[in-house]
Amino acid sequence: MLTEPELDLIAALQIAPRASVATLAEALDVSASTVGRRLLRLEEQRILRVIGQVEWTARARGNPRHVWVTTEPGASGSAAKALARFPEVQLAAETAGRSDVYLAVHVPDRAEARELLAERIPGVPGVAGTHSELVLRALTRADSWRLHRLSEDQQKILSRDQVVPDGFDAGEVGADERRLIGLLAGNGRITAAEAGRILGLSQSTAYRLIQSTLRRGIVRPRVEVEPAQLGYELEAVIALTITPGAIQAVAGELARHPSARYVSIVAGTASVIHQGVFRNEDEMADFLTRDLAPLPGITALQVSVVLRMLRRYWLYREDGRFAVIDEPS
Repeated sequence: MLTEPELDLIAALQIAPRASVATLAEALDVSASTVGRRLLRLEEQRILRVIGQVEWTARARGNPRHVWVTTEPGASGSAAKALARFPEVQLAAETAGRSDVYLAVHVPDRAEARELLAERIPGVPGVAGTHSELVLRALTRADSWRLHRLSEDQQKILSRDQVVPDGFDAGEVGADERRLIGLLAGNGRITAAEAGRILGLSQSTAYRLIQSTLRRGIVRPRVEVEPAQLGYELEAVIALTITPGAIQAVAGELARHPSARYVSIVAGTASVIHQGVFRNEDEMADFLTRDLAPLPGITALQVSVVLRMLRRYWLYREDGRFAVIDEPS
């Protein structure tokens, strides 16, 4: 388990992923050297990374899809590993419940979706059937999920020098900006000096491009830590069928729920997908029986409980940490 000071540091980075070590130290009331040591330890132990969440339209044409895969008996592990290697697969997990494997995929071009969904995924050895839902709109994503540990004063310090996106501006993205997006996707805390050196640009030009990219909402820095490392031992993907008139209201309520890492309105047999994290079975039971019960229009739900996470946001995982090599274990 992580220590209380380490959890505080992660909570601070969730609010301000690009905050300087000095700002983090001020907010947490410790020395900058202490913050530096803790951050380095979390990175070296493959527990934490700050990455850049790239806006969908800047990465590909079309929205992501949820895919539920049924496998032949005993084949879920090998099928999940094979599916996790697909470059379009953002998330891959072995699950119990609605399906044996759950995927989140983002295809570079709409025309390639049919081939992936109808041929390549079903063609993996051990796959017996698939079902997919098209994401129409995301109401909350993982960059918004928080550990609620810090005071309002601490949050004000952390928010002081953060770049707040002005919505999302697709606009024109130049060659240098595209290369910068690639750097930010892998390292959300990259400095202007580092980016300039890699891209062959002056520090001032790199700084201007970083600020522009963040302000336009093309990239949103976020902390990547497996929820189990933070005490959330149970993760589930819940597909809800809702009457049309209640879809927006229910999705909005779910997006505000503390468990919500990702909530989307989808097209398919389901209406809304809620990807949530819970500390234990009792907490999840309370969500299903107490928190969902008052919401209007819910006619059915199907639950897939995550047994093992192999890949999340294109990064391979093993035993709750980032994989040593870029390959599913």
